[in-house]
Amino acid sequence: MFILGLTGGIGSGKSAASGVFKTLGVPVVDADVVAREVVMPTSGSGALSQIAAHFGQHILLPDGQLNRAKLREKVFADVTEKQWLNNLLHPLIRQSLLSQLQACQGEYAILEAPLLIENDLLSYIDKLVIVDVPEDVQLKRAMARDNNSKAQIESIMAAQVSRAQRLKLADYVLDNSAEVNALAQQVKDLHQVILSQA
Repeated sequence: MFILGLTGGIGSGKSAASGVFKTLGVPVVDADVVAREVVMPTSGSGALSQIAAHFGQHILLPDGQLNRAKLREKVFADVTEKQWLNNLLHPLIRQSLLSQLQACQGEYAILEAPLLIENDLLSYIDKLVIVDVPEDVQLKRAMARDNNSKAQIESIMAAQVSRAQRLKLADYVLDNSAEVNALAQQVKDLHQVILSQA
């Protein structure tokens, strides 16, 4: 199966683009969704109990789910804790992504991942699509969407590869600096291109 990688910086509009692909009948495997699935109490991966054992029971919500906000605070404040968490979760996420991609039906499938480049997932895709906006737009949109401070969004942006690096690796670029309709049309046009290749 032909796999199209879809990524972009925080606030660039990856979800909006993947939403259009979905309406066109293209299966999308979302790394963010998979990352949440592997730490669910019902996942059977054992990741949640290892996280609770490592960070303490206070990392869980009263219903036994992971307190993602508290975990994010801890790992963004301490690089060694972030590394520990990545070492635990990345192999589980990767395994789940690959099995979900293999189960996809259709002409091609999309692997949507905010850290596709950073987490070394390029070897699993055939072509790379970057959803791109200028950095000031990224910052403004991410702050409005996530209700986070400018400093928080800037630290997330700093942890991602630069806009220039992303664009250099891109096979296709979707410009999302205009309104949503413009992005949707670009996705539809790209869909036709990919169908001819897949």
